[in-house]
Parts: sequence; C-alpha cells; structure tokens
Amino acid sequence: MSGIDHPPSPLGFGLSKDILVTIRYTELRAFETVAKKCAKDGAQMTSLETFTALVDEMVDLSADLLEGVATEMDAMSRRVFSRLGRQRLRRPPSNDELGEALSAVGNAGERLSRIRDSILGLERIVPYVAGAELNWIPQETRIHLATPRNDLASLNEYQTHLSDKVQFLLDAVLGFINIKQSDIFQVLTVISVVGIPPTLVASMYGMNFKNMPELSWAWGYQYGLALIFLSAVVPLLWFKWRRWV
Repeated sequence: MSGIDHPPSPLGFGLSKDILVTIRYTELRAFETVAKKCAKDGAQMTSLETFTALVDEMVDLSADLLEGVATEMDAMSRRVFSRLGRQRLRRPPSNDELGEALSAVGNAGERLSRIRDSILGLERIVPYVAGAELNWIPQETRIHLATPRNDLASLNEYQTHLSDKVQFLLDAVLGFINIKQSDIFQVLTVISVVGIPPTLVASMYGMNFKNMPELSWAWGYQYGLALIFLSAVVPLLWFKWRRWV
C-alpha cells in the first residue's frame, strides 16, 4: 500500500508474534504519531498492539484527509457555480480563472487517488490479519480490528462519493470553457456575417464601369456610404431580434 499524507510511496508490513517489521521509504504521519504516543506513555507495546495502533491511526488520518478534501470540494463548488457562473452573466471568466479552477479540481482528484490507494491497501491488510488462523492472535485483537474494517468500508463509499463530485466539477469547469469558446466563435461569426454585405456593396461600386448609372449621380458617394451602413446595421438588428448577440 502507499502513504496517504505524502507523495505515493510503498508501505509494507511484516507481522509476527514478537516482531513487527514495516517497509517504507518516507516518513509517514501515522508512524510518527504512534511513536510519540509510545514515547509519552513509556509502555512496551507488543507487535500486535503496535500494528493495531498503526491501523487505527491510519484509518483516522484517512478520515481526516477525506474531510479536508470534502471541505475543499464544497468551497470549489461554490466558486465554480456561484462566482464563475454568475460572473459569466456580467463578464466572461478569464483564462487564468478557468485554468486555476481546472488545476484545483485536478489536484483534489490526485489527492483522492492517493487516499483511495491507501484505503484499498488497508482493506486487504486488516481482514487478512483478523482472519488469519494463527493461535498467537487473540480474539480481542480480532474483535478490535472489526471496527477499522467497518470504518474502511464507510470511508471507501465516502471516497467514491467525493470522486464522483470531482468528476462533476471537472465536467462543469470544462463546460464553462466550452461555453466561453462558443461565445468567442459566436462573436467571430456575427462579425464575419455583418462584414460580408458592406464588403459586397463596396466591391460592387468600386468596379468603376462607365455604364454604371450611379457613377454620374450628384449624391452617389453619399448613397454608397448609406447603403454600406444599412447593409451592416440590418444584420445586426436581425441578430439582436433573434437574441444571438
């Protein structure tokens, strides 16, 4: 299994009647906490007592970390739907804001992934020890390990709920990004459509053929400008009436 409060790192247990061997490559908070408790109490703990203390501490730490992620997800949800959603009605969110929201959701998903790996590892270790047919494991220890076993099942369900929420927020942020891109394409489309009629009029009257009736008009220049202006305003008014802009 891997550590839950540090970057992923392998963690293994070797348990016997008299000795508990742990294999780890970084300092983990659960081990530090149990070591401080042992030093403070001054009591000699057996291998089983040390193992159960480590399991209890890792389960409690997993619960605390999940609660922290849940609190962060609630704040992130308010930020995405309240601030970014309402802000879009007044001013589209900037690329930096959308990038920060996307990065925050990704970081939360990464932490949940590490917590899930540790929970799954504990779910394999705890039942194995509790169900091992070894006469040096007392019944009291088996009964005690039933509590973290049930807690791990609850934490796994809670972690699944948070993972679904992370995916939901990820889809929401990507949805806002798609909406912003659609708004940009809509503006570019309107500009291109509005610019076509004036360009057509200017091109037509810029050919300067001798037999053009408007070429000898006294107000031909003003007529051409007015026609260009109307050819640009009429599509804008039509888009406005259709509520496309």
